[in-house]
Amino acid sequence: SGEGQWPGMPAFSCRFRGFILLLTFFIYTCYHMSRKPISVVKSRLHQNCSELIKPINDSHSLNDTTWCDWAPFDKNNYKELLGAVDNAFLVAYAIGMFISGIFGERLPLRYYLSAGMLLSGLFTSLFGLGYFWNIHMLWYFVLIQICNGLVQTTGWPSVVTCVGNWFGKGKRGLIMGIWNSHTSVGNILGSLIAGIWVNEQWGLSFVVPGIITAAMGVITFLFLIEYPEDVDCTPPQHHTSDGLEENQHNPEDLGSGPYTNKESSLETPARCSKEPSAQPAAISFLGALRIPGVVEFSLCLLFAKLVSYTFLYWLPLYIFNVAHFNAKQAGDLSTLFDVGGIMGGIMAGLISDYTNGRATTCCIMLILAAPMMFLYNFIGQSGIINSIVMLIICGALVNGPYALITTAVSADLGTHQSLKGNAKALSTVTAIIDGTGSIGAALGPLLAGLISPTGWNNVFYMLISADILACLLLCRLVYKEILAWKSSLGRDRGSSLALTHP
Repeated sequence: SGEGQWPGMPAFSCRFRGFILLLTFFIYTCYHMSRKPISVVKSRLHQNCSELIKPINDSHSLNDTTWCDWAPFDKNNYKELLGAVDNAFLVAYAIGMFISGIFGERLPLRYYLSAGMLLSGLFTSLFGLGYFWNIHMLWYFVLIQICNGLVQTTGWPSVVTCVGNWFGKGKRGLIMGIWNSHTSVGNILGSLIAGIWVNEQWGLSFVVPGIITAAMGVITFLFLIEYPEDVDCTPPQHHTSDGLEENQHNPEDLGSGPYTNKESSLETPARCSKEPSAQPAAISFLGALRIPGVVEFSLCLLFAKLVSYTFLYWLPLYIFNVAHFNAKQAGDLSTLFDVGGIMGGIMAGLISDYTNGRATTCCIMLILAAPMMFLYNFIGQSGIINSIVMLIICGALVNGPYALITTAVSADLGTHQSLKGNAKALSTVTAIIDGTGSIGAALGPLLAGLISPTGWNNVFYMLISADILACLLLCRLVYKEILAWKSSLGRDRGSSLALTHP
């Protein structure tokens, strides 16, 4: 494998790889940007009307304390109704994700992604148009969220597969940690854009991100390159012969740590070639489940995503209720959690590349996240500085493992050596891992909606419990990584002794 700037490699090949990384970054930024407005607008749909001045032309009675709320969210059960709207999206997303990876392997990614983005932009805009059309029926908002959840599943398996087609394994954790910041960047943009209109015409908080997402779908259709072969370049090398030999002693070595061969590299470029390559057959769902490590990481992601998505959907409302900021300020402050998420994703990727231990990196960050969430709930709102620092730290520790599992780990497992080079499995493996995680993403906001009326403390206890469970599910993989490190240290000592005593 090459080093540095890939000597002897044509410059345009580097440019193609950089372009694909940037394009897929913007694609998924738009997907997440269109999901975020609902969490910011929640505090506008139901608020304390006694603090507001009633307009002169308002038709509500003088004793009406919900005149500023948006029906049907003007009742006392508004948290449960908002939870149902969240869950409509997340349950549809979780169910659709298992199917999406199978379609993603069998359909052209360019068409699949473009159609998904156009439809996602449409349904996001339709939710906001409910404001302008004066719609107050719960079923309308739930139906739109179900449709949006289904079409959004086109995004993740497709972009991970596309990046996997262009990049090999070395430094995958770092590169994908940086690349995966699209999740947090999208959340930040979604919050800031929604915040502009949340106190006035909240419908625009959805319509504008929807239009941007649809426009990105058109750009995707025009410019996405699925395979290096499409521009006469050969695909990257996912495994070297050394890597195969290294792992033959233990076929159970998993997609974190032992299976990550540092010599097999992102720095193994897509070199130019006119030779056509035969497309491997797609893998079955059960075949993907048999890949060592897929089940453990999938279940871990279920609980990690439960925590992350509860913050995603409920943090602005928590800040609004507990710290007593207005809707825009709460939305803006909540973006600091995503700023921490960017740092955490990059840090997790860098550490896991250096230590060759994906599971151990995730486990340590999850262990640290539990006490930090406890502290944030009890002292995080005692001052603006405390709140900023704690939000960034919590964001890093909560989103770091989530980012690592959904990117580098998924790509490692999707190109696992047991597949004998069949990278077509990448889309299905990614969909299984993220689909299982999405069950947690659906459960978290639902449980938060049900538990929050009993007090926010109980919501945080639920999050801490889920975090600990995610950590426990990785114990077997952490143990295997420790054994692999001990074995590697033993070989290194043996080599050094052989050199000193010829």
